[in-house]
Amino acid sequence: MPPKKARSKSQTKSKPKSVKKSGCSCTDDNMSAEVGFHDFSATEISQMRQNLLSWYDKKKRDLPWRNITTEDVNQRAYAVWVSEIMLQQTRVATVINYYNRWMKKWPTIQALASADSESVNDAWAGLGYYSRGQRLLDGAKKVVEELDSQVPQTAQDLEKQLPGVGRYTAGAIASIAFGQATGLVDGNVIRVLSRLRMIGGNIKQPNVVDAFWSLANKLVDPDRPGDFNQSMMELGATVCTPTTPACEQCPVKSLCRAYSKVERLKKSSSLKLCTSPKVKDEKPALVDIECLVPDCKLCLPAGEPWKKELGVTNFPRKPKKGSVRQETLNVVLLCNKTNSDSTQQYLICKRPKKGLLAGLWEFPNQIDENGRQDVIPFVASLLNMSQENIQGLQLLGGVSHQFSHIRHMYKVWSAHVSLTPSQTDQCVEECTDRPLKWMTNEQLKGMAIPTGMLKVFDKFKEMQDEESKKASKRKNGDQDDVIVQEPKKSQRAISDFFKQRHT
Repeated sequence: MPPKKARSKSQTKSKPKSVKKSGCSCTDDNMSAEVGFHDFSATEISQMRQNLLSWYDKKKRDLPWRNITTEDVNQRAYAVWVSEIMLQQTRVATVINYYNRWMKKWPTIQALASADSESVNDAWAGLGYYSRGQRLLDGAKKVVEELDSQVPQTAQDLEKQLPGVGRYTAGAIASIAFGQATGLVDGNVIRVLSRLRMIGGNIKQPNVVDAFWSLANKLVDPDRPGDFNQSMMELGATVCTPTTPACEQCPVKSLCRAYSKVERLKKSSSLKLCTSPKVKDEKPALVDIECLVPDCKLCLPAGEPWKKELGVTNFPRKPKKGSVRQETLNVVLLCNKTNSDSTQQYLICKRPKKGLLAGLWEFPNQIDENGRQDVIPFVASLLNMSQENIQGLQLLGGVSHQFSHIRHMYKVWSAHVSLTPSQTDQCVEECTDRPLKWMTNEQLKGMAIPTGMLKVFDKFKEMQDEESKKASKRKNGDQDDVIVQEPKKSQRAISDFFKQRHT
């Protein structure tokens, strides 16, 4: 049998080998034929681990959840669990104080399991996405009551058994607390990996998400999985940032395809400028390395080519945002008038146990359909009283608040009633569908009230301050008139003086 002819280099390039999970099979001179354009070679993986961990050991931020020294793995898991839930879609600087207060109040998972929803919501007030706190409470109760206070130790079991623990949080707890060699993917990791391997596919598409998880699991250091995962997130948070990345400070820039492309384009432009006129038609010696697989799902879409002015921030590609639903609500600041301003009370009611902002306290509100016509009947029915008791209704203005999937437009109304303490107690007792409370201004500060409703209260106080200023001016009206009129008389006198001189 005659020996097979060796294929030429051009033939080899035109028919690249396929690579599982990488999505692309094109190669360059620094990669083996088995490793695709969007993948890492064994040498690159080793270099990635070494460079990143060395950088992390020197540059990592001093954060309270990174200073857990206990040998109790369940306590360590609890601390990581709390921090990771709080950090979801929330800035680190905001989380630090909340985390410290939480751990002081409920230092162990057993302590949290004995808490109630009301106290958890109060501790979470202002942090947003309140369902996270409730799920932490539910998870703690399950661990204590059903799992003999033992936190599951693998990412698979954590995700399966604990409410509110998804793929990312499970990976974080398993790797950081229990040392399981499993990767994790969050927004920071996606940004780092997409630039390192020039992954421009839609980060919401399942195949692209799977590619990121495949790379993360391949890269994680088996000896220091928790530190490696944190180093990836740290890099994305402090160096490989969304809009102004500090590429020169990056410990793995030598492995970054996006950075290499930027540098090649700079050199290519420099070569063009320096080329002699006699050989100006010659192409620069630098050749860009690109993916060779047609219609690759991990590359930038054909209609969205590389934009030179964006540099590495061409990646990751942001998916187009869908339209956000908008709702307009009437919100009523109902005040129970008394002789003392400091003891005036405001009505708040509790949201349902499920759904948006579950279990939080808010000012009475409903969807706006007929404007003013709906407000008084709504409040009267809420309090189970006659409409004539609701006095002084006025519209103060509007406030908006954006959730991830919906935008609320609040029409802010104020009104007042005059109820004795026994009457207010009776209102609260008779309302069984939605719990009610009458709270003073100071008491409201300690309640779990969502951010949108705090904006409403700020609007209310702003209008109150304006009314106070107007009332003060009306009271001192004579003095104000004198002060205002004096300059006008002087101005007329000066004008007459110049007019006389010119005539």
